[in-house]
Amino acid sequence: MSKRKSAKYKLDRRMGENIWGRPNSPVNKRSYGPGQHGQRRKGKVSDFGLQLRAKQKLKGYYGDVTEKQFKRTYAEASRIKGDTGQNLIGLLEQRLDMVVYRAKFAPTIFAARQIVSHGHIYLNGVKTNVASARVKVGDVVSLSSKAKDMALVIEAQSLPERDIPDYVSPDGTDKITFTRVPKLDEVPYPVTMEPNLVVEFYSR
Repeated sequence: MSKRKSAKYKLDRRMGENIWGRPNSPVNKRSYGPGQHGQRRKGKVSDFGLQLRAKQKLKGYYGDVTEKQFKRTYAEASRIKGDTGQNLIGLLEQRLDMVVYRAKFAPTIFAARQIVSHGHIYLNGVKTNVASARVKVGDVVSLSSKAKDMALVIEAQSLPERDIPDYVSPDGTDKITFTRVPKLDEVPYPVTMEPNLVVEFYSR
């Protein structure tokens, strides 16, 4: 499991965007980068810079997955028939930790990864502690009986800033069914994601 060692909101400030749409993101007050020279770092960005930024933003949004894991997901997306950028988004949305986050079982993607790794999530009735496990269409993801009463889960379910998307179908408050693999325009990103630039980055 990859761990984010730096401050979670540092990515927000580096990108100048509220990546996860959280109300307490520092970008809501300061849109420039971190550090004493953050306000002076705005210059013309090269094509490579734009591609790198798009990759860092997408990778960071999904809990800062490792470069090795992200590149492997891209390689798999490129082998699937159809648009590679759309395939990449579909594969990332099928990660178990992301489905847990979309189901509002956790307030952040980092918390979602934590409750998966601690054994609080069941995939089709089987306890699964691998955050990157692939959720397929028709799979059922549910909370353990202990997790239902966790403060983290209760907090997540009361969050007003995000809704459960259409491709995740709730069954009560502790169980969901993954109904379909979403397209880019169906994913509720708080900011614009550009998987086409990620494809260009890896295609160089």
